[in-house]
Amino acid sequence: MIELQIAGITCQHCVAAVREALAGVPGVTRVVDVDLASGRAIVEGDAPLATLVAAVEDAGYRVQVS
Repeated sequence: MIELQIAGITCQHCVAAVREALAGVPGVTRVVDVDLASGRAIVEGDAPLATLVAAVEDAGYRVQVS
């Protein structure tokens, strides 16, 4: 599983937009969760981290990389 910390998720529309963006990335087999309260998204699959980050950023949100 891959966990991303996403900034800018403020409503259920944001959750849906992030979920859709991640689900469209080749290599993602399942979007496990996108949590509004924590701003965390969890996906399964073998998609490269950079591709996941780009998909979220293209949807208008920021991924916080530690």
